[in-house]
Amino acid sequence: MDSTVKRFSLSEPLAQAIPANKSPELRIREHLQGQLHAGVTIPPRTMAVLPLTHKNDCAAVTVYDGNLWRLAELQTMQPSRQVMGLAVDLGSTSVVFTLVDLQTGKALPPLSLPNPQRQYGEDILSRILFATQNGVEHLQRPILQLFNQAIESLCRMHGLAPGDIFYLAVAGNTTMCHFLLGLDTSLIFREPYMPQANTFDVFPAQELGINCHSEAMVYIFPNIGSYFGGDLLAGILATGMHRSEGISLLVDVGTNAEVVLGNRDWLVACAGAAGPALEGGILSCGTVARPGAIERVSVTNDNGTQAISYNTIEGLPACGICGSGVIDLLAALFLAGVVDSTGKLVIERMGDRAMKTGDGWAYTLANSSETSHGQPVYLSQSDIKNLMRSKAAMYTILEVIVSSVGLKFEDIDQIFVAGAFGNYINPRSAITIGMLPDLPLERFKPVGNSASSGAVHLLLHHTAIQEVKEILGRLTYLEMNARGDFMKLLTAAMFLPHTDASRFPTVKR
Repeated sequence: MDSTVKRFSLSEPLAQAIPANKSPELRIREHLQGQLHAGVTIPPRTMAVLPLTHKNDCAAVTVYDGNLWRLAELQTMQPSRQVMGLAVDLGSTSVVFTLVDLQTGKALPPLSLPNPQRQYGEDILSRILFATQNGVEHLQRPILQLFNQAIESLCRMHGLAPGDIFYLAVAGNTTMCHFLLGLDTSLIFREPYMPQANTFDVFPAQELGINCHSEAMVYIFPNIGSYFGGDLLAGILATGMHRSEGISLLVDVGTNAEVVLGNRDWLVACAGAAGPALEGGILSCGTVARPGAIERVSVTNDNGTQAISYNTIEGLPACGICGSGVIDLLAALFLAGVVDSTGKLVIERMGDRAMKTGDGWAYTLANSSETSHGQPVYLSQSDIKNLMRSKAAMYTILEVIVSSVGLKFEDIDQIFVAGAFGNYINPRSAITIGMLPDLPLERFKPVGNSASSGAVHLLLHHTAIQEVKEILGRLTYLEMNARGDFMKLLTAAMFLPHTDASRFPTVKR
């Protein structure tokens, strides 16, 4: 294994005849340096327990600090304790923890927990304002408690001890990583719009009070700026687009749409506000992708009679509709003529699905008898307006980044769609509403939680730390506001699927 933690037998160096002036420390150090082809450091607490004489069953566990290897522990060969790593997707809504066996490469089932920082604000800006006014420690403390809670839960589930965890790899957006480290976030969302730090050196976990092995190390993916965080760099690493000859596009959709375009020779990136509507965040009946959320919708129009069907996550009674379900619904309603090209509901075609709300007319997706909370799940005219803005922003961001390097959508070999959004999205529906370009469906590759996958990859490949540095050196960041025609392009995309229907030849009503 090429992982960030390696285990070696010390039987050979300790079995040799003891040469003059060659201590156990020097014999072990030289042996490990020969195995690792790199320098080795030995902390005092480990040096104090180095064996003075031959032991047949002695093994060394080393951890990588980004430059050198550190002798973390001496173990008996049989039976040995586990050597584990922890990959963390540090999201603003949920935090996903994945234990990885660093000797076999096996990743255990992940544990997803709500981010406790939400008590200080649902959105990142609210949390930054709270931290600025009240101290960042209020945001740091609960997230560190969550780390320890997750470690305790995972270890209990899998029969492990916290001391079996020797390495953590953390991928999160710029603000979340600053909160974790207790750094100042006050300038991230105001002039001069920059974080306190871009790159984080590998450091001991005990500096943050994380409950794992006393010599465990933490790697946090770097950021490029306020809007381009380590979670997207982890996504690049996970997809391998930076090693590919063909041109790839990575799209991570949330409140912000983060996009990377390129191949092994060049990479460009940009980020822009797509709006929380694509996450279900501001819809009347919106919800995140969770059990009970409506994730799939289909509507057919048979002789004027609408037949509607939907699927929920885990098959539970509907509790709301998430981003992928909303995209499905809007696409289906558009194709059925219930929504026109401007996004307006056509009341006379809604039948008994028509519903009057405080915000005007709405389309009922699930009646109150079908839901877990006894209230209908619906899509209002106001919701559609927000969706139109979000999908137009998404398409315009993609159009800008592709045209900025003199390419067309047809030049792209594959499009990676990441995040919980990417896990559930139906590319055909996204094309129908004009959110994604009209390309053959086989070019779209859902990659799920790419931030978590990238963190797992780094745990299993210590050379990925250098690889991330090389990605950073190759990547150019584009500012959306530098394009004077951005608003013109955005306005053109505010129709279903677009004012220029020739861009979407496969969308037929």
